[in-house]
Amino acid sequence: MSNIHFVGGEKGGVGKSVFARLLAQYHIDRELPFCAFDTDRSHGALLRFYGDYTVPVSLDAFESADLVVETALEQPRDVIVDLAAQTTTPLFRWIDDNDLISLAADEGIGLVFWQMMDDGADSIALLRGMLERRDGREHLVAVRNFGRGGDFNRFDSSPELADAEQAGVLLMDLPALHQATMRKVDHQAASFWAAANNREEMGLMERQRVKVWLRKAYASLDQMADRLFIVRGSEDAGIQGSTMPVEPAS
Repeated sequence: MSNIHFVGGEKGGVGKSVFARLLAQYHIDRELPFCAFDTDRSHGALLRFYGDYTVPVSLDAFESADLVVETALEQPRDVIVDLAAQTTTPLFRWIDDNDLISLAADEGIGLVFWQMMDDGADSIALLRGMLERRDGREHLVAVRNFGRGGDFNRFDSSPELADAEQAGVLLMDLPALHQATMRKVDHQAASFWAAANNREEMGLMERQRVKVWLRKAYASLDQMADRLFIVRGSEDAGIQGSTMPVEPAS
């Protein structure tokens, strides 16, 4: 069974693209079949950092957005969709107009919504919006991104968190990577593998910080892997991180 992973959070600066890149690297390192779509056609991070596995897609054009589902149907794999800021409206227009929740259930496709959160009030309000939309047949994961805030006390004591836990929403903490190290990775447009292993571009301690960050993040993802990701050893698991077999509609 394929899974479609929507990495969102609506507003900019909450770490959506960093997390989408992390998911891509996780699939490569765990040898899980996947492909990716980037909804930011002008400054797409997945296209820059993991271009061999990613194609652009427009949520404003149904013919383009449909490729996400069609790709998931071709063979068992995880499909990662990096949502640009301010894409919630076109995303859910596409989902609602096509009754994607029911279609995915009928076709055996899992849907996972990753809600990236910083420690601001806006993120709590946006999570409330996702809870109100939730159908129950999809997974919702609230990700406290400590790279975008260190004080989640208000969220931890909020009715939104209590409601999320009661509704079975999954929670994940994404540790912070040292800011100067992350900036260097970004400036080099390096994959996280390259950042952890490229001796010519990254110093020993910088590489070590990336490795420690990946290890901690992977430990959190591993705890949810059986529910959210393609099962290792599936019949098409040899197609790990292959380039996309389709071209996006214009």
